[in-house]
Amino acid sequence: MKQRSSPPKASDSKHKSTGKRLPSSGPKSSPAKNAPAKIAPARLAAFEILTLVGEGKGHSDELLHSPHVNALSVEDRNLATTLVMGVLRWQIALDARIRTLLQRPEQRLAEPVALALRIGAFQLLHLDRIPAHAVLSDSVELCRAAGQPHATGMVNAILRKLAVAQRPGQRVFESVAAFSERLGHPQWLAERWVAAYGRENALKICEADQKEPDEGSIFTEYGGDLPQIDDGSRLVAELAAVAVPDAKAIWDCCAAPGGKTLILARRLASAEVTASDVSARRLAQAEARFRRYDYSQHIRCAVADATALPGDQTFDLILCDVPCSGTGTLARNPEIRHRLKPEELVRQAARQRAILKAALKRLAAGGRLVYSTCSLEPEECELIVNDVIEGTNLDRVPVEDLLPRLSAAGVLKEGTDLAAAVQDGSLRTLPGVQNCDGFFAAILEAPK
Repeated sequence: MKQRSSPPKASDSKHKSTGKRLPSSGPKSSPAKNAPAKIAPARLAAFEILTLVGEGKGHSDELLHSPHVNALSVEDRNLATTLVMGVLRWQIALDARIRTLLQRPEQRLAEPVALALRIGAFQLLHLDRIPAHAVLSDSVELCRAAGQPHATGMVNAILRKLAVAQRPGQRVFESVAAFSERLGHPQWLAERWVAAYGRENALKICEADQKEPDEGSIFTEYGGDLPQIDDGSRLVAELAAVAVPDAKAIWDCCAAPGGKTLILARRLASAEVTASDVSARRLAQAEARFRRYDYSQHIRCAVADATALPGDQTFDLILCDVPCSGTGTLARNPEIRHRLKPEELVRQAARQRAILKAALKRLAAGGRLVYSTCSLEPEECELIVNDVIEGTNLDRVPVEDLLPRLSAAGVLKEGTDLAAAVQDGSLRTLPGVQNCDGFFAAILEAPK
């Protein structure tokens, strides 16, 4: 697969950082201080961003929109974006390929050396029209500038071998370990998806995660006065809007970055919308985003934990899009796969359960709540809903009863069939199966 250089697309996913990386074994100072001028600015920027991501000091999307990157030429910004996102997507596969060329495959490389090799290997294996000599030269100089001059010979030798090596072919049948490595995913995560969705779908998910997201593929309207938002998030928001079309009081309880809030405000113009988030910084950014849209005048923002919204107001419609692992969004947030650990799902689930229970207490009689995540993991989705509603008098509203309303309203493109995205009355989209991120949504109704 060949990557194409293009500017990063804004993400509306709300995954949280999970886990910590070990500190880099390289220098703590920026390699830019020691970098010779002959290193291409795009490769140097990519090296610095990937270093920060690896040290847990930033997310790729934010770092790629930093003033330093914005100061680059358009061509260099595009290449820097391609390198950062490409290396993060393919890191596991790149490391596996590089190991085969080491004199001691079990050798643990210093992080700056490993990073210089990954950037070089990605260009040689996945990009067209970049001369091998430029790749080798800059990779060696990046290694030198990062304080690892003793490793420059090894970096040069390995990349030379890689430049002339025959590309490995795909096996007739691959084990889960083989296809997860080939497609740059942790084996434990691929095994979970095989167990939950079957081998064929798990393979499609992994393949989709290695491609740039394709926005606006299932909706008739895209752009204009609509917020920029990924298709999975928008589908959840559109579903919530048709769930209670006459809603007068709406609460988006984990609102930042605000895309779904804006969809609700546009579709339900007569409703008062409360947008809350526990992060004052993220909510301030969302509020600034709201001001760009005329139809946002009925949105009220409140910095509040979703489990403790001040006051006693009840709502006709609640969107409970909880923070999650984000495993349904690896195409646009590739670093998640390197940070997430299995035990993190337990911690996330406890928080999600608490948010859902608290939100349900603010649901008006006859009101509806949409619980959603951008996770593929049952512990954050179906199991949360099943656990919370057990023994209550809440009803589950079948999603399949609401999807035709989206088609009737002209929201979905003609011929869009989401029947396969319905599982046990809930929405479950899978990357590569549906043409959007992986999302889950269940709709609950309070008794009248």
